[in-house]
Amino acid sequence: MSVKRGTPKGRRARITARPPRLAVIGAGQLGTALIRGLTEAKVFAPSEIVVTAAHPEHVEALAKRFGVRTARRNAEAARGAEVVLLTVKPQQAVPVMKEIGPTLVEHQLLVSAVSSVSTTMLERNLKRPVPVVRAMPNTPARVRQGMTGLASGTHAGPKDLERARAIFGAVGRTVVVDERHIDAVTGLSASGPAFLFIVIESLADGGVKMGLPRDVALELAAQTVLGAGAMVIESGAHPAMLKDEVTTPSGTTIDGILELEDGGLRVALIKAVVRATRRATERAQELADKERS
Repeated sequence: MSVKRGTPKGRRARITARPPRLAVIGAGQLGTALIRGLTEAKVFAPSEIVVTAAHPEHVEALAKRFGVRTARRNAEAARGAEVVLLTVKPQQAVPVMKEIGPTLVEHQLLVSAVSSVSTTMLERNLKRPVPVVRAMPNTPARVRQGMTGLASGTHAGPKDLERARAIFGAVGRTVVVDERHIDAVTGLSASGPAFLFIVIESLADGGVKMGLPRDVALELAAQTVLGAGAMVIESGAHPAMLKDEVTTPSGTTIDGILELEDGGLRVALIKAVVRATRRATERAQELADKERS
């Protein structure tokens, strides 16, 4: 994806002699969320970030909103940057890597947030042993409540992982896993918000059924899910233990749990993660086959 565009008027949008610290290649929704989080957390100053995107008007909007620099071409943005963050669509990853790969050198770090694209596939398009870290974030990164799984490629060491953790830690929490587990991370935490949005919607519908105004029911449901997640993380307790604390003998909660078990919610959620994981693996194989063909 080679992006040609004009530069926003009144801004130092083109790259100057000083290389950027961070290049965001293909800054769509995820790239925008990361730019916001990184600048708010002061991990990078706006002037230290350069961006590219498929649509010139989006690049101009980012420059105006955040004060970041822009580049006409992906290779121009990547050249000399300390960290190159790849946030393009999966089918665009290889063409973009063919464009920027020859410009990258050993002291740079390539972080890929592209789903279903392995570090091996990325490394095949590099001319040098550049460290590569694969990241699998999720959409709550937009509100700095994201969850990101990280895996290192062949040439990435602990310091490279720490640099990647600093980036994604600005928009939520991070875990480091072996790359063989990244598809499961995709099925659980990347797809998981959609599953929980259904849970929130269903809880709110239940409240409406029992007479609550919809806006009140929705706030109650959303905050309840948010609070329950925070309790699991902050307490370190097993969810079953926290559930038992709420479930009093002959109380309301045990009757509700009975309905959930009868409706198969537990099994349905497990199956949802399994199916999403399998689809991530299938898509990775499809992309690999396409590259080899």
